[in-house]
Amino acid sequence: MNIAEFDFDLPEELIAQSAVNPRDHSKLLVLNRKKQKIEHKKFYNIIDYLKKDDILVINRTKVIPARLYGKKNTGTVLECFLLKRYDLNTWEVLLKPAKRLKIGQKIIFSDNLLEAELIEIKEDGNRVLKFSYDGNFEEILDKLGEMPLPPYITEKLKDKDRYQTVYAKEGESVAAPTAGLHFTEELLEQIKEKGVTVTEVFLDVGLGTFRPVQTENINEHKMHSEKYRIPEKTAEIINEAKKRGQRIIAVGTTSVRTLESSVDEKGNLVNSEGETDIFIYGDYKFKIIDGIITNFHLPKSTLIMLVSAFGGKDFIFKAYKEAVKEKYRFYSFGDSMFIY
Repeated sequence: MNIAEFDFDLPEELIAQSAVNPRDHSKLLVLNRKKQKIEHKKFYNIIDYLKKDDILVINRTKVIPARLYGKKNTGTVLECFLLKRYDLNTWEVLLKPAKRLKIGQKIIFSDNLLEAELIEIKEDGNRVLKFSYDGNFEEILDKLGEMPLPPYITEKLKDKDRYQTVYAKEGESVAAPTAGLHFTEELLEQIKEKGVTVTEVFLDVGLGTFRPVQTENINEHKMHSEKYRIPEKTAEIINEAKKRGQRIIAVGTTSVRTLESSVDEKGNLVNSEGETDIFIYGDYKFKIIDGIITNFHLPKSTLIMLVSAFGGKDFIFKAYKEAVKEKYRFYSFGDSMFIY
């Protein structure tokens, strides 16, 4: 498959710069795969499309304020973006500008509240920093860090919680699982009262999620890896539900990738944890999920390939064309889709 097949034109004014308030008042484009039918709704209407006994799977990862600003001893300001934690004090990061920073050099953050030493330069240009500080790293990060909004969002975020799902629990994501941003606590309660079971997975979302595929031939793309965990209770709930023919609805492509990453030879979901680099595209055969709640994705991204594999490429691109026509809001703070 050629990368050009997953390109599309999007007017810049349709890239959402801020989130809708209340959360569940964003638009919802509903896609029925069997009937090839498209409907225009509001996100709070999702409850009308969820059935009693459905299983709704949410990614309860937490976004950390991963963007920091520090200085070299020369006074040069550096932007430090945390990517992946190796151990308690060691992180793989993106540094800008980074070329002149040598192994062993220090970066000072906010009047010595936090300090880091460059200990490794990776082949891909990422750096590894060892941090030192007094107190609790998470508390310091919360004080100094900024939420890691994608580069296409140029407006400053006034409320850190708005780039966090209402059900965020634990983890070290450097990007939000954006499909979950539409849920309110009240809507989730109404969904549960209808008889839908809400269960959890965890996947720490990495920056690679949003990067366009660079290879012309999709088969040659090397997928980034992300840390995930599937609790034992979640595996039990889903496996029992599959036996009874109940639907499994994943909230977000991160939940999809987590679920589809840990399936045994009998088709059962396995409670596990580790790293996944699963790349879902083309004629991939889905083993667990029956529906996806998702946002609108970047052209040429692995995410648009994933939803195209699930919904059918022609149908998905027809829906995207209609979304542009109806002025839906795109990307992280944008509107949503339900594909079933």
